[in-house]
Amino acid sequence: MALRSVAIFYNIRSAYNVGSMFRTADAAGVTKIYLVGHTPAPLDRFGRFRKDIAKAALGAEKTIPWEYEKEILPLLTKLKKENCQIIAIEQSEKSLDYKKVKIKAECAFIVGNEVTGLPKEVLEVADVIAEIPMNGKKESLNVSVAFGVALFRMLEA
Repeated sequence: MALRSVAIFYNIRSAYNVGSMFRTADAAGVTKIYLVGHTPAPLDRFGRFRKDIAKAALGAEKTIPWEYEKEILPLLTKLKKENCQIIAIEQSEKSLDYKKVKIKAECAFIVGNEVTGLPKEVLEVADVIAEIPMNGKKESLNVSVAFGVALFRMLEA
């Protein structure tokens, strides 16, 4: 059975991070991207492609299907009803080392805001909270880098 994986970008501030994650998602075979909250979309309010997203996405914003959702909890409820495993990529007391995460045939990877991460209510709904251990002095990676590291590792397992 082919793996169906989707990505959810929740309240991402930087259009460059969004573009980078579009490109990574395309490379990893993600089937759809959900842009949620105030995450910028590839098209502006006039229906024109945004140059800042396009610069980092290098065309992936035109090849991978995406959809905008205002609220995250109804989206997560819908995906859970479709038997989609919800995987939050976040640091948490309840997190599991991302290398130990076992994914199902249908999964959704969620990343959150560059400063505040994913809120508690999202982490409570997630089936798994996956964390990338940090060995240096910095406590976290850039959201687009963390998304790529986690996505490729978990999809290959």
